[in-house]
Amino acid sequence: MQATPADPSTPDAFLTPVEHLFVRNHLAPPPELDASAWTLTVEGLVERPLWLDLSALRGLPRTRLTAVHECFGSPSRPDVPTRAVANLEWSGVALHHVLALATPRPRARHVWFEGADRGAFAGERGLAYLKDLPLERAREEVLLADTVNGAPLPHRHGFPVRAVAPRMFATNSVKWLTRVVLADHRPEHLFTTRLYTRVPPGGGAPQPVRDVDVNSKLLGPRDGARVPAGPHEVTGRAWSFTPVVSVEVAVDDGGWRPAALQPRGPHPVWQRFALPCRLSPGPHRIRCRATDARGRVQPPGGARNAVHTVEVLAV
Repeated sequence: MQATPADPSTPDAFLTPVEHLFVRNHLAPPPELDASAWTLTVEGLVERPLWLDLSALRGLPRTRLTAVHECFGSPSRPDVPTRAVANLEWSGVALHHVLALATPRPRARHVWFEGADRGAFAGERGLAYLKDLPLERAREEVLLADTVNGAPLPHRHGFPVRAVAPRMFATNSVKWLTRVVLADHRPEHLFTTRLYTRVPPGGGAPQPVRDVDVNSKLLGPRDGARVPAGPHEVTGRAWSFTPVVSVEVAVDDGGWRPAALQPRGPHPVWQRFALPCRLSPGPHRIRCRATDARGRVQPPGGARNAVHTVEVLAV
C-alpha cells in the first residue's frame, strides 16, 4: 500500500468470490508461512502464556461469521474516496476462547495483534504490522479465521490464520497473525498511533480508524459502460457499522429517489439496493447515498465515503 491501487471491480453477489477480494499490503513481500511450523503466542498481562499450533487452535470451538470487509484507503490520505470492499464468510475460533485459556490479568485493557509481515513503510524500517483494540471489544467481536468462503485462506490473504474484526475497517483485521499481547496501554507504533487516525466530525483529538463509515457502491450499470437506452435497474450494495436504513438514487438532475433495500439480518453484511429507471439516449450521471441507523448520511464530497457516482452512455 505504498500507493493506493484503484478500487477493484465488485461483483453484484452476496458473497464476493475470493479471486475478486482486494489485496492491500503495507510491508513487502508478504510472508509465505508453513502451516506445520506456525504458532500463535498469547502473552503479556495473562496468567497463562500460550503457544498454540494450528491443530491446537482448531481444537477449540469454531464459529462462522459473514461480514462486509472494507479497506480504509491510504492512511496518508484519509479523505480520498475509496470503495475497495467485499462481503465474505469467515470461519475459525472466536478470540474469547483463546483469551479464556490465557486468563487476562485485571490490569489488561488492550489487545495487540501482530502479523508475520516485516519491512519498511513511510520511511521507517524493521516494522512489523501491528494493530490494537480495546480488550472488551476484541473479546466480544474478533474471530481468528483460517478459512474464507469455505476454503483455507490463500497465502496473500493471511494464511494460515488472520484476525477478523467485523464492523471495522480491514486494517484492523491483521493477516498472518502470529502474536497476541495483552497490555494496559496502547502500543506506540506507526500503524496504531501515527497512521490510521483521523479527527472526528466537529474536531477534537485524532481517533484510531476502527468503525466503518456509512457507504454505498453502484454495481450496475458500471462506470463508463455503454448501455442500451430504455428501462434499467440501478443496483448496488450499502453497508455501515450499524444497519443501513435507506438508500437513495439520483439520475442526472432528477432528484433523490428511495431505492428498494434488503434488510441486513443478524450478521454485519452489506445490503443490496435496486431502483428501476429509464435512460434516454446520451450520457447520464447516476449517484447513490446511504443512511444508517445512527442517522449518518454519506456526504456529497470531500470524504472517503462521499456519494458514489458513475457515468454511463445510453445508446
